[in-house]
Amino acid sequence: MAPFEEDHNQSLRRAGEGLLEYVRRRRCYHFVIDRFGRVFRVAVEGGYANHAGHSIWADQSWIYINLNESFFGVAFEAQTHREDEPSPLNPAQVHAGRILTDMLRARYGIAAENCVAHGQVSVSPRTRQAGYHTDWAAHLPFQDLGLGDNYSRPLPSIVLFGFAADAALANDAGPLLRRALLAAEDQIQQEAETRGLAVDRYREILQARYRNTIKALAASAAIQEN
Repeated sequence: MAPFEEDHNQSLRRAGEGLLEYVRRRRCYHFVIDRFGRVFRVAVEGGYANHAGHSIWADQSWIYINLNESFFGVAFEAQTHREDEPSPLNPAQVHAGRILTDMLRARYGIAAENCVAHGQVSVSPRTRQAGYHTDWAAHLPFQDLGLGDNYSRPLPSIVLFGFAADAALANDAGPLLRRALLAAEDQIQQEAETRGLAVDRYREILQARYRNTIKALAASAAIQEN
């Protein structure tokens, strides 16, 4: 990425325009916040975007499967950093991100616990792995965006459906997400012991629940289409 300096304005504009064109063509997110702190609506709020793919999340009331149609996707034009490096966002982006977050939460009644990052929700149905992609938001300043720390919450994909942590992510994740992965695995162990089951057997039962849920959702979508 070009340095965010006046001498690079032309490069910054060209990169930003290319990014928006790419995101719009692929309908990647609902909103993009560029390096100048400008907010662009890519997809209408009542429509879907391709931001989450195969994904799982849960709150106290609901379990969410494949979040493209039920969650908003917000992206920042930035480069992922390790947690020991400075935040990749500049003050204008943080300010715009907080205003957008506050607006969406107020308009749609979104709980803070449902403002989550890609690494928390992404899964691979084929390999039954949680956190299947890079943890893009490892260094996102959640508190500056008006959000608390839910990054250390046990991942629902593991606790509810028996997925295992993606090995690459487990090694590369920041300490907060790594803590969430370990907490979820501990909860699986405890639940298996409570039921008098081996952990592998209990995980198989949870994974069967996921398969049945996906089949039920597919059947429901077919009925609605007909």
